[in-house]
Amino acid sequence: MTYKDQLNRRIQLDRVPKRIVSLVPSQTELLVDLGLKSSIVGVTKFCVHPRSLRKEVEVVGGTKHVKVQKIKDLQPDIILCNKEENSREIIESLKDLAPIHISDIYNLEDCYELIDMYGKLFSVENHATEIVQEIIRKKSDFQIKRKNGIKPKVAYFIWKNPWMVSASHTFIDSMILEAGFENVFKELKRYPEIDLNHPSLQKADAIFLSSEPYPFKEEHVIELKSKFPEKKIIIVDGELFSWYGSRLKHSFPYFETLLK
Repeated sequence: MTYKDQLNRRIQLDRVPKRIVSLVPSQTELLVDLGLKSSIVGVTKFCVHPRSLRKEVEVVGGTKHVKVQKIKDLQPDIILCNKEENSREIIESLKDLAPIHISDIYNLEDCYELIDMYGKLFSVENHATEIVQEIIRKKSDFQIKRKNGIKPKVAYFIWKNPWMVSASHTFIDSMILEAGFENVFKELKRYPEIDLNHPSLQKADAIFLSSEPYPFKEEHVIELKSKFPEKKIIIVDGELFSWYGSRLKHSFPYFETLLK
């Protein structure tokens, strides 16, 4: 069978893959929720959901650095990657080991497409449809409650030293909009470094400090509060803004709480 990934690359499979290596945490969790836990043979050290999984299968490195020989020894039928999280060098180093499926996510529609792709790849179409429908339902419920609501302006920080924010052309930016907020850095692209004197920061009603990839803590809230005493400084759940896949089921109830 011939399949395509989200980069429109063709993937040839002789059978449904039974030995899966996943190099993307959110996709690992999606596999488990699709009922494929027993097929996962390798994950990254950042695949923290479900928390027990890293004790049950081989950890093959991180998302940026992998142990190629360890993956080879696992004899995978397929390797799951992501364009943003895994480098071109990683893809090149693994291309002769097994077919590689690469995701490319910028918005919810891309997420739905990926879940549907996995449903077909692993012959779990019904589970995939159920997950997509649940996300859509929770999004719809949230939108009904948010109808005609104002959009607070926010800055979303992902890193410190240097300070970096999520701007346009990112999945986080699309989720900021889905959550009912306006990104004050929407005129910039990707993950720019910024100075705390950047004029766009003055427009923000609130500053979001993501719980990942940089582990912002209360000390950072205090630090920014001293510079921006009139703004709300909030540590937000980065997984619910940046993880695609089945974790999106939890995002919209969280956004409702956050807006309050």
